[in-house]
Amino acid sequence: MTVGRSGAITSRLFAPERGPRPQRPYASGGEVPHTPLRPMWCCRADGQPWPCGQARLLLRVEYDGNLPGLSIYLAGLMYDAMRDLYHLNPHDTPEPTTLFTRFIAWTRRPA
Repeated sequence: MTVGRSGAITSRLFAPERGPRPQRPYASGGEVPHTPLRPMWCCRADGQPWPCGQARLLLRVEYDGNLPGLSIYLAGLMYDAMRDLYHLNPHDTPEPTTLFTRFIAWTRRPA
């Protein structure tokens, strides 16, 4: 149970706020950054589903030594991607497991 905005006690949870702004990985020089083009969630630079291979490499370098931070950052973006992709086409939205694999599963430490 939570206290609603009106002060009444309710069993409904608040809708989460928008996730982090997808500004990473940062662009280098005058190149187009490998950031997501919303609401389709494809890479601005190469048109692949984001995070593309290059974005994954750049994010790994940027978050070197902070894989939990990278996972948290990408989890927020995954939530936004789920919402955006559902609103674009509710009948052809990727499965949650597919989006989890795309956004977060690759951030695990290699065994």
